[in-house]
Amino acid sequence: MAKTNESFDKTVLTPATDRLLFLIKTKGPIATASLARELGMTAEAARQQVQKLVGANLIEGQQEAPTGAGRPRQLWRLTEAGNTRYPDTHAQLSVQLIGAVREVFGEDGLNELIARREARMRADYLGACGGESLEQRLKQLAVLRSDEGYMAHVERDGKDWLLIEQHCPICAAAQVCQGFCRSELELFRAVVGTGATVTREKHLLSGGGRCVYRIAPATA
Repeated sequence: MAKTNESFDKTVLTPATDRLLFLIKTKGPIATASLARELGMTAEAARQQVQKLVGANLIEGQQEAPTGAGRPRQLWRLTEAGNTRYPDTHAQLSVQLIGAVREVFGEDGLNELIARREARMRADYLGACGGESLEQRLKQLAVLRSDEGYMAHVERDGKDWLLIEQHCPICAAAQVCQGFCRSELELFRAVVGTGATVTREKHLLSGGGRCVYRIAPATA
């Protein structure tokens, strides 16, 4: 007999597994050893919690890209079911409104709506991300995006920066209208300015598990 949602919550989503699930959401893909270190538990305890979440189809494994000698590590990321623990903001209403705009105003009307949203957000972002250096602006952008529910942070990657977003609070809307994703990329380019290029390397909607943007400073 299949488990009900109630028994599922009681048996799998304990405080320990909930913390681990949130850590995978915000830091993943991530290895078991890193989970143990972050949560202050033994590797064996972390493995046990991981297996519970795997058994519940809330997380899945992926092989780390090889970087040299030795076996690639197993990393963990949320499944589609795991991501539903962090729902989209007013997802159903957003999808319904997009459908209604398409019916009444057509695709051109929807594109105009997205363009106006982008213009308003551009003004807000430029006002909030006024740091003098690229690093300052990116860190301000990550704080702003996290406040909006994207679970964002920035990391150095050689000479470049990575803006990483672990969650998409408008995922349902973006699934039915890719214009939102294109618009956000243009917003980031506006914040960064002409001194760097912004490219999207991973896309949550394309199975990337998260959105990752590479910001490469312009070379002289």
